[in-house]
Amino acid sequence: MAAKTGSSRAVVTLPADTQIQITREFDAPRHLVYRAWTTPELITRWWAGDRGEVTSIEVDLRPGGKWRYAMRANPGFEVAFHGEHLEVVENERVVRTEIFEMAPDAEAVSTTTFTESGGKTTVTILVQHTSKEHRDAHLNSGMEDGLQEAMDHLEQVIASLR
Repeated sequence: MAAKTGSSRAVVTLPADTQIQITREFDAPRHLVYRAWTTPELITRWWAGDRGEVTSIEVDLRPGGKWRYAMRANPGFEVAFHGEHLEVVENERVVRTEIFEMAPDAEAVSTTTFTESGGKTTVTILVQHTSKEHRDAHLNSGMEDGLQEAMDHLEQVIASLR
């Protein structure tokens, strides 16, 4: 894992048998965090963490709009996710379906909220799976290490916007 450069780590919890919750605080106003989270050119800079190279970021940021993120992972295989935006409230919340293309029957719904207090923004992601088995497969995929790397890169992207 890459050296930690950020001010905090994402905290991963399991609020229910079918849920994963991820929380991370960033030392920036939420409009900058939201911008880095939703702008394709900026997502390209952080989403893969240290796991590979982003090959495609597509974002139609509106209810009913499609999205797809793909990367060539370090071992040489493609990893991709896609879905549809269900709700978009600028600078506050993004709700979308999320499908890992190697497990297309394990669709989840991801709700990302951006909460600002004292100039810092907390990003909370609640991933709702359809079963405990799908949630556990997500947890056991190496997700957390990649997530921590991506969040560290996101923090660097946000800092570059200041």
